[in-house]
Amino acid sequence: MRSNANKNIIYSIILLLLVAIVYLYRQNQQLPEEVIVEDSSGKVTFSGNTMGTTYRIVYLDAEERDFKKEVDSLLIVFNKSLSTYIEDSEISQFNKKDTLAFNLPFFYEVLKSSKEVYQKTSGAFDPTVGPMVNLWGFGPSGPQLKDSVNINQMLPLVNFKAVDFDSLEVRKKQGMYLDFSAIAKGFGVDVVAKFLKNKGIENMLVEIGGELVARGVNDKGELWKVGINKPEELGRADQLVSIIALDNKGLATSGNYRNYYEAGDMKISHTIDPSTGRPVKHGLLSATVIAKDCMTADAYATAMMVMGTEKSIELQQTHEDIEIFLIFNNENGEMDYYASDGIKSYLSFIED
Repeated sequence: MRSNANKNIIYSIILLLLVAIVYLYRQNQQLPEEVIVEDSSGKVTFSGNTMGTTYRIVYLDAEERDFKKEVDSLLIVFNKSLSTYIEDSEISQFNKKDTLAFNLPFFYEVLKSSKEVYQKTSGAFDPTVGPMVNLWGFGPSGPQLKDSVNINQMLPLVNFKAVDFDSLEVRKKQGMYLDFSAIAKGFGVDVVAKFLKNKGIENMLVEIGGELVARGVNDKGELWKVGINKPEELGRADQLVSIIALDNKGLATSGNYRNYYEAGDMKISHTIDPSTGRPVKHGLLSATVIAKDCMTADAYATAMMVMGTEKSIELQQTHEDIEIFLIFNNENGEMDYYASDGIKSYLSFIED
């Protein structure tokens, strides 16, 4: 059996080769640059598309280097590992069979983090819940209410304990399906931030689909500040309820207020409780989690939307490595807020 050291070296060589190949291909395609450099501050900004959403990256660099092509190439390789929308990705291959040997360094890392959050949330975060999400109509087939018989028959497939892995391969029971959509964007943010750090970038803000990591300070010498959206179904994307200053942390927000559909007089939420196979029913509208990295924050934010307000608060109070900001409907049906103690000094509300 190969040692972990040899395995890591092989992974690194493969990753560098793949990134280089994709990078050269994209250069030959003469794709347009979308990079803004502010000469006075060395501030570099660029954006793009990935994972069915957009990304935006801002960093300070005295040399004003442009890493957009390298970042795009890295994200392409990342998706070749973890995207269920790519038929020959590693995760798609695994979902078609029962065992997969890792060829890229991403699958194993996301499995480790998923297992940790799965255990700490008593299964509220479960990457095997994907078939139930599809069954309720939030997959490629679109909104379609299903009956209880189908739900009860498929519920045994939701069980992350049935997925076993080590540093070389991952195994599962027949018929199970993995989907890391509730953690992959956060992990992608961490991967890009690590790449930039390895290039000597100390001050940066990396965002993919609303999940982000802040390192160092902005061009004004202040902590990076990010806005939290107001949880209204028809609200504009730029309507904010608060601003949070990030001190070298990752942040992710999950919510139910926009991704839903109506069947008769029922509102069907896209957040499915892994323990029941059914959409959650509680007053928690939005969960923002701050953690040491964005992958962890992303997973906990998803879990809290399953758990609801009270259980989320209880969870945070026993885990000092995360901070939370919750928006929920209180017992009077009014919008209310909860901020954990460690976040309060970094939080400011926006008045209507």
